Amino acid sequence: MEILIKIAQFLLSLTILVVLHEMGHFFFAKLFKTRVEKFYLFFNPWFSLLKFKKGETEYGIGWLPLGGYVKISGMIDESMDIEQMKQPPQPYEFRSKPSWQRLLIMVGGVLVNFILALVIYSMVLYVWGEEYLPTKNVKYGISCDSLALQNGLRNGDKIVSVDNHVIENFRDVVPHIVLNLSKSVQVERNGQMVNVPLKESLIKDLLDKPKEFITPRFPFYVEDFVKDSPAIGAGIKKGDKLTAIDSVKVEYFDEFRTELSKHKKKEVTVTLLRNDSIKHVKIVVPEDGLLGIYPQGDMSKFFELKKIEYGFWESIPAGINKGIKTLKDYIKQFKLIPKSPESLGGFITIGKIFPGVWDWESFWTLTAFLSIILAFMNILPIPALDGGHVIFLLYEMITGRKPGDKFMEYAQIGGLVILFGLLIYANLNDVFRLFK
Repeated sequence: MEILIKIAQFLLSLTILVVLHEMGHFFFAKLFKTRVEKFYLFFNPWFSLLKFKKGETEYGIGWLPLGGYVKISGMIDESMDIEQMKQPPQPYEFRSKPSWQRLLIMVGGVLVNFILALVIYSMVLYVWGEEYLPTKNVKYGISCDSLALQNGLRNGDKIVSVDNHVIENFRDVVPHIVLNLSKSVQVERNGQMVNVPLKESLIKDLLDKPKEFITPRFPFYVEDFVKDSPAIGAGIKKGDKLTAIDSVKVEYFDEFRTELSKHKKKEVTVTLLRNDSIKHVKIVVPEDGLLGIYPQGDMSKFFELKKIEYGFWESIPAGINKGIKTLKDYIKQFKLIPKSPESLGGFITIGKIFPGVWDWESFWTLTAFLSIILAFMNILPIPALDGGHVIFLLYEMITGRKPGDKFMEYAQIGGLVILFGLLIYANLNDVFRLFK
């Protein structure tokens, strides 16, 4: 069910973004009296799932969910309708329009996607506000995975800054390290300020095998159990606070997990606090070193979260700022590709970012993020993308000379080869990761 919910959210988000992107092209084409022959959600090689004609335009839904398209008369696009280009130009065709009109037709989709992202971010902030855990409020310090420990961080460290830059939102610490190729982290350790230099290999390690790296440290309260958990039979209950194993104090969840792993296949005495009463239970630790307990994961029970409410007019500049920051961070990711080309992901990677339960705040936030991605990717100067057409139009506007139809044909073919190559590579990475 979780996978189906992820797929449903992804397809709904993709549908919204593709339809509105193509509407941007469609709007400017109609504004300048340019004929639009087809308007399709998803691609339709060989056949369509649904189609109908209204006026001069055929509307339809294709079966291949890789995007969508509008076929505009008199231009070389992904339809590769070369025969039409051999005919004399008609007044209603794209090629007959002034260059500035053709430019607006081509950037219409990107423009709509970027504006859409800003509108969604603004409305999300207006409806739900913004809630996060300030880095300074992570009062118990951090819990480190193996990669963080290898880079010199320690359980219980309190993050002060990254490269001497204070990070307000704890969730932004790791993205800041990755996107800015950070060299060091400043922490408070046992009451002392410590500068922790990060290894040069850290960024590649994080990209190759995404991990939690660091998480907020918190006391171990029992929230739930896995099926057939040995902890249930031992008498541990929901809400219990686990505090020791064989008299070894384990105040935090990471300490409990580490200590428990030392006693595989052995009987231990677990000390717990229940309704202000101390209790001791005996339990045999399974071979995997786990008791099948879910810890309390609601951060608001342990930390003071910051909540920002926005009025309608306040949400607009805040949404614009969020959209621009998201775009800047996304652009920064491109410099990471040479470090780890294997980290490129396709549709499985995108689908995984959606939550396993339907949550409208997450859905719209992720849709805004994908709209930013779609806008940026489409404006890249690659033939077959909107950005490729824009480059040729700018060349025409500056030099007064139009690229020849044959050149445009070859450029379009070359661009399609590049795009399909990248698409195949990214999705093969997804497949390989499934078997790692």
